Amino acid sequence: MKIGELAARSGVAPKTLRFYEDSGVIPVPVRKSNGYRDFGPESLSRLRFVRSAQSAGLTLREIRQILTTHDRGAAPCEQVVEMLSEHLSQVRGKIRELATLETNLVALLGRAESGIPPETDDVGVCWILESEPQDGVAES
Repeated sequence: MKIGELAARSGVAPKTLRFYEDSGVIPVPVRKSNGYRDFGPESLSRLRFVRSAQSAGLTLREIRQILTTHDRGAAPCEQVVEMLSEHLSQVRGKIRELATLETNLVALLGRAESGIPPETDDVGVCWILESEPQDGVAES
């Protein structure tokens, strides 16, 4: 199938397909005598895998590693589990960081809503951010 047909069937733009081809995510298709790319049906299933892997947070580099393992005839599922576990760990860390940030922002906005700046001449730019932590605001 031509690149336009593959794009339509896969939901991936032709420009992205060319990028995937250049970066080794999908194999270089054979060219017809007129110079058009001729993608086989395996390209569609491979693209579906790539999109699914991306939606799980895997990078193109990681996806390429998985596909290389697969293309060598080995089952990459153990490799996929390791990658997904690492991504889950990273996501959980980010969630913890965001929860801490949320707590700090709520406290800072609470301080701002009080509208009462501290009685100090030690404020340089904005008392909301520069005054001593109160109400459980943690310093970073």
